[in-house]
Amino acid sequence: AALRPRHLQVLNESHMHRVPPNSETHFKVVVVSPEFEGLSLVQRHRRVNDLLAQEIADGVHALSISSHTPTQWEKKQNVEPSPSCTSKMPFGRR
Repeated sequence: AALRPRHLQVLNESHMHRVPPNSETHFKVVVVSPEFEGLSLVQRHRRVNDLLAQEIADGVHALSISSHTPTQWEKKQNVEPSPSCTSKMPFGRR
């Protein structure tokens, strides 16, 4: 079922991780939807994951989800920045 988002951001955060340049493997999704009313955080994330199942299967390595109801978003309207990757090794080395 569609979420009918009132606000949607899809942020490619791959550049913050140890991946090749121009990768599309690490994403943050910020979604505000009335469909989240009455749902737990886990239920919200399951809804988003279900909608993005094909993208995840096609090579998304990491997905951060920030899900809010419209009322929650009105109070906050921002999302904490994601931390940088903690790996100190250059890409391709283990």
